[in-house]
Amino acid sequence: MTDLVKRQLAQSIATMTRVLRDESIHQALVSAARITSDAMQSGHKLLVCGNGGSAADAQHLAAEFVARLTVDRPALRAIALTTDSSVLTAVGNDHAYEKIFERQVEALGQSGDVLLAISTSGNSRNCVKALRLAQTLGLRTIAFTGNHGGVMKNLAEINIIVPSETTMNIQESHLALEHILCMLVERFTFGEEFGERPRLLSE
Repeated sequence: MTDLVKRQLAQSIATMTRVLRDESIHQALVSAARITSDAMQSGHKLLVCGNGGSAADAQHLAAEFVARLTVDRPALRAIALTTDSSVLTAVGNDHAYEKIFERQVEALGQSGDVLLAISTSGNSRNCVKALRLAQTLGLRTIAFTGNHGGVMKNLAEINIIVPSETTMNIQESHLALEHILCMLVERFTFGEEFGERPRLLSE
């Protein structure tokens, strides 16, 4: 069993190492942070969606923006489209599960907002539909994926594609990149001094 632990840690590290060495990911992440910061500074918001572990990521990321990531600063506008059980079940029941994010984009999205869709496969139908509607409504679009980007690669303005086909390793890299995205938005929005000091467990 300890060999299994070591193999899985090695596989996770190998994926993260590929992410570390991929300049296209770094540039895409900075671009994603820039458009998100610009949107927030002009009174717009970030909408985030995903399924399963990616739904947890959406909620986690929105919380970092609204609360804080590293240091105290004003709240940033972010909404996870994965958290309202009444909306999710109503749309799933009355329309279709694949429309659970699309319907919320229709209700909440405005031209100038940003939609960030997270899917390890890049093929989640509800994320695909949300991205398509977001484009129509004039939202900026970002996709966090793996699996070479899947269908979503051609629907998002900015793609952060983790070079892996293993779901858990993609998710591990997504979480690290999502934290960095929030830190970059803090710096673009409030200045270089933000994000310099990591928050300690005692705080």
